[in-house]
Amino acid sequence: MGRKRSSPVNVLFGWLRKQNMKIKIFVGVTIGLFALIALKFTVKNHNHFFVASEAVHVAGILVLIYKLTTQKTCSGLSLKSQELTAMFLAVRLFCSTLMEEKVVPSAILAVAIHPSTRHFRVARILWALGGYMEAVSVLPQLHLMRNAKMVEPFTAHYVFALGVSRFFSCAHWILQIYETGGGYLYLVGSGYFWFLAAFLAEMVQTFILTDFCYYYMKSFMQGQLIMKMPV
Repeated sequence: MGRKRSSPVNVLFGWLRKQNMKIKIFVGVTIGLFALIALKFTVKNHNHFFVASEAVHVAGILVLIYKLTTQKTCSGLSLKSQELTAMFLAVRLFCSTLMEEKVVPSAILAVAIHPSTRHFRVARILWALGGYMEAVSVLPQLHLMRNAKMVEPFTAHYVFALGVSRFFSCAHWILQIYETGGGYLYLVGSGYFWFLAAFLAEMVQTFILTDFCYYYMKSFMQGQLIMKMPV
């Protein structure tokens, strides 16, 4: 009997697995660029990327809640990652409450508020803190999974949802920067580098999750229920 033919996807992953890291990075960057180009020409309102990012993030959290309520176990989850996630969400909720306040004396606005915005300085600082915390909040979870070597399905789905969420959010940033010729990074020319710092934080989080998403897709295409992490 002849050998069973492998699917094109398995052949592709097999070829990619044998390549050196430079080739893998090049292929990943190329796929990402083609995806961005496709999104640019198919989605007219780039704000939809932000909505999609948050929607996928919520879907990941729902998967996590489903696991906790049905399996009655939190094995495979990093407590530190969940604590960081809760902290940056609490900071953002607090900042949103402050930023929606409209009745503020003009004298205080002149001293405490950035010239190009009406928000309190403390709210902006806390908002930035939330963004930076979000960028590294997944690190303890990835560290835990690498130490465990194996990742059970629901945890893998949850972290993959975070990766997809970051892709849409990153696409939103990149396309906004492209459309404004780079001016989007400098907060409409006010001289502050908050947008640049926020973009770098977004990129850091995206690259942190890229490696996991690669192994997730590899396991999914091969029909493996339990995901294996590299040493």
